[in-house]
Amino acid sequence: MISEKMQKALNDQINAELFSSYLYLSMAAYFESENWNGFAAWMKAQSSEEYAHAMKFYKYVNDVEGKVSLDAIEKPKASWKSPLQVFEEAHKHEIYITDRINKLVALAMQEKDYATNLFLNFFINEQIEEVSTVAQIVHKFNLLSDNKTSLFLLDRELGMRAQ
Repeated sequence: MISEKMQKALNDQINAELFSSYLYLSMAAYFESENWNGFAAWMKAQSSEEYAHAMKFYKYVNDVEGKVSLDAIEKPKASWKSPLQVFEEAHKHEIYITDRINKLVALAMQEKDYATNLFLNFFINEQIEEVSTVAQIVHKFNLLSDNKTSLFLLDRELGMRAQ
């Protein structure tokens, strides 16, 4: 059984993960409108991954006899100044999600909810990878400056991400 406080926090996280999926899909749509198909493919894969995270939380709440409660998903931003800006915002968003996961862990410890604490370990490790990956992409963008050829090659490289 799960406490009401923990259940609410996990339901809020389901919403946050669904928003993440929606945000990355919006970023993919922006990239497609700008003909950056590799960046778009990377963002679509990221969107799918975030949706899968939401479903892990969804399943967990049900498994511990909680009640899933879905809220409205905020409309994501739809346009950016550059591909770099998109990835910088993705990086900030991953840091935000990491903070949310850390707060869930703190709440699970406070509630002495050992099962939820164990469940959240996956997400702690996942967020380390997510933040690092996007930070590396931002770093590559910064190395490129405005070199169009290098930007084209990075678009192609990111487009090869396994879906």
